[in-house]
Amino acid sequence: MFELIKAGGWVMWPIILCSVAALAIIGERLWSLQKKNVAPPNLLAQVQQLLTRNELEPSHLTALRDSSPLGRILAAGLVNRDHDREIVKEAVENAGRHIVPDLERYLRSLGTIAAISPFLGLFGTVIGMIQMFSGISQHGVGDPTIVAAGISTALITTAGGLAVAIPSLMFYRYFRGRVSELLIEMEQEAIKLVEILQGEREND
Repeated sequence: MFELIKAGGWVMWPIILCSVAALAIIGERLWSLQKKNVAPPNLLAQVQQLLTRNELEPSHLTALRDSSPLGRILAAGLVNRDHDREIVKEAVENAGRHIVPDLERYLRSLGTIAAISPFLGLFGTVIGMIQMFSGISQHGVGDPTIVAAGISTALITTAGGLAVAIPSLMFYRYFRGRVSELLIEMEQEAIKLVEILQGEREND
């Protein structure tokens, strides 16, 4: 592996840095975007039980707010439960808008890595071609190692750039879709809470 990196030249180092950053982002987002961490399935049911028993205390709201992104949305609605529907709905929507950047954290960086990695590979290809033709101009075509070294640099950097870009793009698309699914699910849960607070929906 070290020989491949060495043969690819200095352009391989920014490609390696991109791969390390991409792996770190992918690992972090795979953990953070789990449903149990974002929208626990039984959270609304627990809130319903507290409302039914009239046991909702400020400590419960604090714990709910700190539990998950969905908990923050539900807590925003519960804090305003004694107000009109529009105020409750506005509080829930405002909390949701603040949660979106947290769910999309680092995704722009991952998308940027997916976009620039092939260009880094192409840059390495150009450098390899320059080295090859420069060597030919100085030593002629009699030494095949000069041509081989330039072609090797070009191919290795191109392969390295694509090897980073392809999985980065795949996971970027996956995470974008995952965020959309979670937002829709949280929106549905928030609507149920608003309906419960306004007496328009029976507790499940």
